[in-house]
Amino acid sequence: MPLSEQEQRLLDEMERHLYRSDADFVSKVSAGAGKPSYRGIALGSLIAVVGAIGLVLGVVIQQPIVGLLGFAIMLTGVLVATKPTRAPLEQPRPRQAAPAGQKSSRLMDRFNDRWDKRQSGDEQ
Repeated sequence: MPLSEQEQRLLDEMERHLYRSDADFVSKVSAGAGKPSYRGIALGSLIAVVGAIGLVLGVVIQQPIVGLLGFAIMLTGVLVATKPTRAPLEQPRPRQAAPAGQKSSRLMDRFNDRWDKRQSGDEQ
């Protein structure tokens, strides 16, 4: 079910407010999003294969330390292969001017006003 126009506007305003107020949080959250790096996949796969060979070799020669080292190398390869690249942050759309006669207010102010109205309506 698509969002109504009012919900879409509210969501856009919340997003703009988040970009303005907490850029560090946005950069941390967006850092994990991105496309897979083919170079990273190839390198990680190669490291994982070398680790798997080390793991099997450790079992064959009955040396647990070699097997554990092979497993650690294999795990590192998998992590390298699955790590996405950093995507550039999208810039928020430019803020549109409020229509004439309508007071432009901040998002949190509107939320607080709505909360106050609800609280005063419940007490009556």
